[in-house]
Amino acid sequence: MNFNSFEEILDFAIEREKQAVNFYQKLVDAETFPASKQTLAEFVEEEKKHQTLLEEFKKGNRSIVEYDWKWIPDIKRSDYLVDMKYEPGMDFAEILRLAMKREEKALRLYNALATKTDDADCIKLFKLLAQEEAKHKQTFETLYDDHMAKLGD
Repeated sequence: MNFNSFEEILDFAIEREKQAVNFYQKLVDAETFPASKQTLAEFVEEEKKHQTLLEEFKKGNRSIVEYDWKWIPDIKRSDYLVDMKYEPGMDFAEILRLAMKREEKALRLYNALATKTDDADCIKLFKLLAQEEAKHKQTFETLYDDHMAKLGD
């Protein structure tokens, strides 16, 4: 990742959030089980919030909202998974594995982007987004563990 300006960093992050919105929306549209559909729809909204936060920051709104900083334990379930590509008809366990890998990558991305700038507000923004992605990853890993436990795994 080589960037020539602060704006390029933000544009890159905004584009990644747009891709995440589209990804989760595709899953919502394809999902047939109401509970799964609702869970995935919540992630569409979360990723839209991230996109908006980045767009507002780019416009000059540097006031990062009050944020509850917490350490998010890493279950590390996704560390042992290979990358997957979405295929129509994936079962819920496969969707969860795919989603946790995506969130793992988003977490790494924001931690990396925080090292690409000296701007304190931008670093704070990327750390905030990294924590949000860590929460998402943890949620998907927990859902996966619970789902597999129900199946007897």
